[in-house]
Amino acid sequence: MTLSNYLFTSESVSEGHPDKVSDRISDAVLDEFIRRDPLNCRLGCETFTTTNRIIVGGEGRCGDDGR
Repeated sequence: MTLSNYLFTSESVSEGHPDKVSDRISDAVLDEFIRRDPLNCRLGCETFTTTNRIIVGGEGRCGDDGR
């Protein structure tokens, strides 16, 4: 691919943007799973943020004992 037919796009959001808030919440959930069981944890986490509402959804597991 040459530069003449290459299109580059990007998005940047500032602090306080809902995407940043959602990322921090999802990261905190993941950090807790890793803290509890760093070798066996599994997590799929999505955080949805809108006006006056935050919804965290997904699935995860830690350890073989169902913790």
